[in-house]
Formats: sequence, C-alpha cells, structure tokens
Amino acid sequence: MRKNFIASIAFLLASSTAVFAQSAAISDGKVKIGILNDQSGVYADFGGKSSVEAAKMAVEDFGGKVLDMPVEIVDADHQNKPDIASNIARQWYDTEQVDAIMELTTSSVALAVQAIGKEKKKIDIVTGAATTDLTGKACSPYGFHWAYDTHALAVGTGGALVKQGGDSWFFLTADYAFGYSLEQQTTDYVKASGGTVVGSVRHPLSTQDFSSFLLQAQSSGAKVIGLANAGLDTSNAIKQAAEFGITQGGQHLAALLFTLAEVHGLGMEAAQGLTLTEGYYWNRDDQSREFAKKFFARTGKMPNMVHTGTYSAVLQYLKAIQKAGTDETEAVAKQLHEMPVDDVFGRGGTVGPNGRMIHDMYLLQVKKPSESKEPWDYFNVLATIPGKEAYIDPAKSGCDLVK
Repeated sequence: MRKNFIASIAFLLASSTAVFAQSAAISDGKVKIGILNDQSGVYADFGGKSSVEAAKMAVEDFGGKVLDMPVEIVDADHQNKPDIASNIARQWYDTEQVDAIMELTTSSVALAVQAIGKEKKKIDIVTGAATTDLTGKACSPYGFHWAYDTHALAVGTGGALVKQGGDSWFFLTADYAFGYSLEQQTTDYVKASGGTVVGSVRHPLSTQDFSSFLLQAQSSGAKVIGLANAGLDTSNAIKQAAEFGITQGGQHLAALLFTLAEVHGLGMEAAQGLTLTEGYYWNRDDQSREFAKKFFARTGKMPNMVHTGTYSAVLQYLKAIQKAGTDETEAVAKQLHEMPVDDVFGRGGTVGPNGRMIHDMYLLQVKKPSESKEPWDYFNVLATIPGKEAYIDPAKSGCDLVK
C-alpha cells in the first residue's frame, strides 16, 4: 500500500509539473488574439464581423487550445481612425493581455498599430490593409503582411489592362496612405509597361458624391480610369460613372481593390466585365468550396481574400506557438518567418525576412449575369499570378531587416 501511495504521489507531482510547465509557456494561462477592423463604415463588408468569424473558425479548426491552454478571440471597431485604433491596441496590450492583433483594415490604422507592436514587442498580422510600407520602410521584426498588398494589385489588374491596350491612365485616389501607395505602385507598373499617366485626383474617405472627380477623369481622355480606393468608395464611384456614361464613352474602369464582397453589394449587372485581383476565390476548386461552405453557414456570405486571409493568419499563428512551445513573441516571430504556409488560403506560401507572406494571386473578371451558374458565382479566373511576380523582392522592399 505504501509503494502504491508513493507511486500515486509521484504521478500527481509529475502531472502537476507538466501542467505548470505548459501554463508557464503560455502567458496568462491563455492565448488572446484581437481582431481590429472596420465594423460599421466603408470597409465593413470588406472585412468587418465576417473576419471575426473567420478568426473563430481558425481557432475551432485548430482544436480550441494550443499547448493545452485556451485560445480567445476578441474584436473591436477602429472606425478607420488611427487614433482610435492606437488607443484600443494599447489597452489590449497593456491591460487586457492580448498577445497579437490581426486584420487591421485601413493602411493608416495598420501602420499605427504595427508601430505600437514594434514598441511593445507584440505580433501583428495584417490581412485587411494594402500599403507596401508595412513590409518596406515601416517594417517590424514582429509585423507580418498576409493577404495582399498594393504591389500585387498593380501587377494583377494594372498589368492586365496595359496588355489589353489600356496604356493611358487617370487615377481617382483615396486621400490616405493606402490610396497613395496603390496609385504609386500602379503608376510605376503602367510606366514600366510602356503606358502613361495623364493625371490624378484625390478624394476623402467615404465620399458620397464623385461627380466632380469623375468629370475630371472623363475630360482627361485617359483610356483607363484607375480607382485607387476600396469598399463602398469603389462601389459608389462605379455606380456614378455609369450615370455619366463613362464606360459607354469608351473609357475603362479599373477597380484596383475590389473583392467578392463589393461585387455582391454592387450587383453583377453593374459590375460585369470588371477586372480585379484577389488572393482567393471561393469557387476555384474543391478545397476553396469546402471552406466557403462552412463560412457561408456562419455568415450568410461567401468569403473574400480578407476573410480567408484572416483565417490563415490566425491558424498560422497558433501553429507557430505550437512549434515554438511558447507564446513568447521572439520565439513565435521566428517560427512565423521560418514555417511554410499551407492552408486553404496560402498554399505553398513563404514568409520573407520583411514579414511579407508570398503567395499566388488570381486575376479575375466579373461574369455577365447570364454566365453565372449559381449564387455568388461571379468570377472567371483569367490567370494565376505567381507569388514571386506579385510581391516585391524583400531585398528591394526598403525594409532595414533584410540583409
């Protein structure tokens, strides 16, 4: 009896030690991930609450725990304001034990939060913002850019239209970091391909009346009007361009950041023929359709690249913690840089030393309504753009982390 008692005590001590060791490896006894994005404004459909659901799906598919500790998703609406986002990020990091922040729609917001993460040595993974500065001059050892960026959009949509003869451009540009970056990247690509840019005009975020901007674009005589904006701004510009008869007059609209969510909101009748670039399309193959079916059951919509990219980012973060054996930032960041990405979004993806996740992009064209075979069947896949072509070589990104 004494031997059995001693053996039982030894077993309990060993079990307690193992549990304590795993608990100690996970700060605060759990992993807490914050999804910070626009949930009520111009980009609410682009990411919004659906990105939160995608994050929760990733946690559930991982098993709900990592290193036997629970995983929690929290979320907040930054209202597309860097000051509000910064306050939320600091509160999350300083008092609410949030380990990483993700999604971060709106480039000005993403840049502000990434700077805070760098200061506090916390990981951020951006899936909703586009500026290449995140992995360029503003790069961070703890910052990662996952779903797409302005360079990939310029190579995809801009490159396709120049090849089709759209060699003169005028830009309608959102007046903040994202718009500037998208216009500049596309300008560089158009000029390198032998095209010209005849002018541009900037508009405030959440513009309701595009008439004066569209009239300037129309009078420019440019073959292509590049919409360097996103969300409802792009949808409103397209609707109002139709009222002015711009496309009927022979000019082509280039929606430089337009996703499945915006096409659905605009409707196929108005969107048909538009060329765009995404990092994911739900109806591309069986793996994409399987994920989309689960997502639709939770949200009532099919996912775009921001939603699926958020799923991928959360999943990869949890895999990195598992492999590192801790949620300590330096160890997890090291694994995020080294581990290949292989999931429904980032198939065969790799992460560069500047934090850019390199993966294939897809050049898409909106079908005519008569071509659509089922609800949400909106796109023809025109081409696959290899990741190495879509994204800037890390050595040329301007990131001081790249040696």
